[in-house]
Amino acid sequence: MEADDAELGAAVERAQQGDEEAFALAYRMVHPRLLGYVRGLVGGEAEDVTAETWLEIARDLGRFRGDGAGFRGWTATIARHRALDHLRRQKRRPQTSPLEQDVLELPGALDTEASALEGLGAQAVLSAIGKLPRDQAESVLLRVIVGLDGPAAARVLGKRPGAVRSAAHRGLRKLAEIMSPGGADGMADNDSGARTLPERKVEGGR
Repeated sequence: MEADDAELGAAVERAQQGDEEAFALAYRMVHPRLLGYVRGLVGGEAEDVTAETWLEIARDLGRFRGDGAGFRGWTATIARHRALDHLRRQKRRPQTSPLEQDVLELPGALDTEASALEGLGAQAVLSAIGKLPRDQAESVLLRVIVGLDGPAAARVLGKRPGAVRSAAHRGLRKLAEIMSPGGADGMADNDSGARTLPERKVEGGR
C-alpha cells in the first residue's frame, strides 16, 4: 500500500491547504475501509457513525501531522472513538454485519493464514470474525480491513504492538480454520447474516 499511502499523504497535505478536491480524493481512498471497520463494530448503523467520524475528521484536519499511513491510523482512531461512544449510548456490544464485497479486498497477505481468506465471500469472513474473541476480532479488522500495520493498529487500540500482532496472528489462524472446508464450521454460515462479537467489556474510548 506504499504507493497508495504516498498519494494519500499528498492529498491530505493539499486538503489541509484548503483544496476541496484533494479532500474528496482522500475521502474516496479511506472511506471504504473505514466503513468496513466501523461496520464490524456497530453493524447496520455504520453509515451514521462513519458520517459522524468524517465530520470530526474534517473539523480537526488542520491538527493532523503525518503521512498517508498515519492518516489511516488517525482516522481509524477517530472512528473507534465514535463507534464506542455509539455503543455506550445504545448500551449494546459490537456486532458484525455483511460487508459489500469491494470493501473487503485484502490489502496483501499479512501471512499465510490471511492469504487463505482471499477470494472468500465478505459476508462469510465477517460472520467468522464475529466468532473470534474481542481482541482478536478488532485486531483483524484493523490489520486486514483498514490495512494498518502492527504499530499503527496498536496505537488505535492503545496496546503494545506485540500484543496486537499476536492477537491478529491468532485471529487469522483461527479464521482460516473456521472457514476451511474441513473446519469446525466450514462455510455453513455463509448465508446466516450478521453475528454478534463475543460479549466482552468494550475497551478503550477517550
